[in-house]
Amino acid sequence: MHVDLRLQRQDYALAATIGVGTVISAGLGAVAGIYGDDQAPMWAAVVYAVVLAGAIAVRRRWPSVTAVVTATAYFAAMSAHVPELYAGSIAMFIGFYTVGAVSPDRRRAAWVRIGITVGMFIWLLTTTFVEATHPADDDFSRAGAFSPFVAYALLNILINVLYFAGAYFFGERAWASRLQRRALEERTAELERERERTAAQAVALERVRIARELHDVVAHHVSLMGVQAGAARAIMIKDPDAAARTLAQVETSARSALDELRHLLETLRSDTDGEAPSTVGLAGIADLVAESTDAGLPTLFTLVGDPRPVPDTVQVSLYRIAQEALTNARRHAGEDAAADVRLRYEQWGIELEVTNTGRRVARVGRGLGLVGMRERAAAVGGAVEARPLGDGGFLVRASVPAPAAVATTTGRGDAGA
Repeated sequence: MHVDLRLQRQDYALAATIGVGTVISAGLGAVAGIYGDDQAPMWAAVVYAVVLAGAIAVRRRWPSVTAVVTATAYFAAMSAHVPELYAGSIAMFIGFYTVGAVSPDRRRAAWVRIGITVGMFIWLLTTTFVEATHPADDDFSRAGAFSPFVAYALLNILINVLYFAGAYFFGERAWASRLQRRALEERTAELERERERTAAQAVALERVRIARELHDVVAHHVSLMGVQAGAARAIMIKDPDAAARTLAQVETSARSALDELRHLLETLRSDTDGEAPSTVGLAGIADLVAESTDAGLPTLFTLVGDPRPVPDTVQVSLYRIAQEALTNARRHAGEDAAADVRLRYEQWGIELEVTNTGRRVARVGRGLGLVGMRERAAAVGGAVEARPLGDGGFLVRASVPAPAAVATTTGRGDAGA
């Protein structure tokens, strides 16, 4: 059994105290003449002290051995009339208590204590019987039904019952406290591990959110600027004025990208919990449609149903999904493609549908854009359907629950306002 060094040092100190106390107590008992001329010599008391001290020193490592040795030594010392009555009783109590307090084998602990208790009562009854049948001149009187000798014998029995019962009780209580403390330590360690896992998950989720925001902002505006710059280069010689207007749109897109990136950085540096209010929402989908049309992808926007206030998180998610869908359409649909954006307000929630014509798509890719759209929808309790259309083109449909009873709004306004 592993023993803590600090506790082991305490046991050594206790053992030394028991050993010295036994010798002193035996010396004083010899002077007092406890057993008269029938007492054992002092060397027997020294041996007794060494045995008790040695057993106490290893009580946590071998608790059952300690209990048996201290009890046996005590009975032997009493039978041999070693003039010591108190230190041995304390040592036996400590050994008896230790078995119950620290022994991991509870069955063995119970049997050891039962054996010691039974042995004690057998020894006590035997010595009482011997004294009753062989009275000495200085013994208690035995006259009467409840003689002083009977009272003395009952007192000894009562004291020993209380002695061993107390040692048993306190040992069991110490073991129960030990189990509770161990369970508490394990629970504390588990909570600490859970806290570390939660912190790691929070960091991972925050990294995903930052990556998603950067992808949406950078991919959209850079794609838009690329298309606009290419168009300006193509018409620069033939129509310088149109090229200048297109380059002005590139400049506007660059400024918009910087504004959104600045807002993202401010959000990351904010000390407040959660996300800071975004600068985009459902009211900005019409601007996305206009940008898409200006970038060479004719896009139609249709609003179905009566607009109503919806939570900020829903507005941001649907806006980013529409933004990513239009960006993908400009990148992959090819020339002569067109797009259609429909925003439907239903009783149960809101549905955003972005379709585009153009090239046939053999299979749906696993790019970050589609992953980000699904993550955004899932974050607000919705879902995204993304699939190619049979006659060419692509469909993105996002459905988000936002019951009509919800009344959370912001200063941005809502689509159609």
